[in-house]
Amino acid sequence: MSVDNRTVAKIANLARIAVKEDEIEPLVGELNNILSWIEQLSEVNTDGVAPMTSVVEVDLPWRADKVTDGGYRDDILANAPHAEHGFFTVPKVIE
Repeated sequence: MSVDNRTVAKIANLARIAVKEDEIEPLVGELNNILSWIEQLSEVNTDGVAPMTSVVEVDLPWRADKVTDGGYRDDILANAPHAEHGFFTVPKVIE
């Protein structure tokens, strides 16, 4: 894959980056070099390699996944300016 002047101008426009006409040609070369490096990565055999989330093997602590209401409804509603029937009440904003 390679890019041309028109593609670089479109990318700059989409990214909202101001690029002068004389700066486009050097960017074409740089982007084509980056794309060639990416193509080289696709040549690497990754069969049998597990996906990584970190370079360091870390076991994260797990907790039981149980649904609760938190048990703090009354404490939370005590901070509300207005509450009725266990819910926050707000002024009507739509007629």
